[in-house]
Amino acid sequence: MLPEWLLQHEATIEPYLGDGAYGPVWGAAVTVRCLVDDERRLVRDEQGLEVVSDTTIFFPPGTVCPAGSRVTVNDRSITAITAFNRDAGLLPVPAHVEVVCR
Repeated sequence: MLPEWLLQHEATIEPYLGDGAYGPVWGAAVTVRCLVDDERRLVRDEQGLEVVSDTTIFFPPGTVCPAGSRVTVNDRSITAITAFNRDAGLLPVPAHVEVVCR
């Protein structure tokens, strides 16, 4: 698990549930402590296409943030491209959920 002292930010996640008759539908907002890294990098989305991510957010294990979720952090709203569960297994490194956003 990520050490508490690393979790210097708070993010509000509205999980993407799908498309409705009037556009995207998001679930109830959940606020989670996290670590935000504002770095532009090339990543692959869920369809395998290369897209540019402007922000990477590190959450505690078990955080749910599917692709398309609306994330509000540092007074700005961004969209989750994809999420990776980083389970360290028996290694002495912290397990976490890494969410890349645009």
